[in-house]
Amino acid sequence: MFWTSKDIEEFLKQKEFIDTALVPLVLLEGKDLGIKQSASGAEFLMSLTNFIEQQFKGRIVLTSPITYTKVMSKESLISSIQEELLEAGFKYIFFITSDHDWTQFVINYDIIWLPSIPLGDMDQKVKQSVLSDQLRQVIPMLSQKWAKQ
Repeated sequence: MFWTSKDIEEFLKQKEFIDTALVPLVLLEGKDLGIKQSASGAEFLMSLTNFIEQQFKGRIVLTSPITYTKVMSKESLISSIQEELLEAGFKYIFFITSDHDWTQFVINYDIIWLPSIPLGDMDQKVKQSVLSDQLRQVIPMLSQKWAKQ
């Protein structure tokens, strides 16, 4: 399910089944050196999270991406997002990113870090294969948390 009014309406009706929020954390860099890598990372992350949403439709709500810059306070950002989503009724909140800096917060938050893979020039079949491989890494992280109910 996506962060749309129609899907959120369904979430509100079925919170006992749709209990997980997946929050993409996307770095925005403007410097010449980082802008292309930033865009490539965002493309990878959005493709992957859309693929994850397809696999877990009815269990996961994929939020809109949270875009941040290097100078923003990550602790404050992630804390306030988690607080809002818990208040909304989500039992599980996973943050997913390709920015390794977020791994410092894994003690207090469920953060899934995967290195960015440039998808831009890939053939569609190769892209699907890459995303499937990445999904196989994410499934155990989700399942482990869900099993602790």
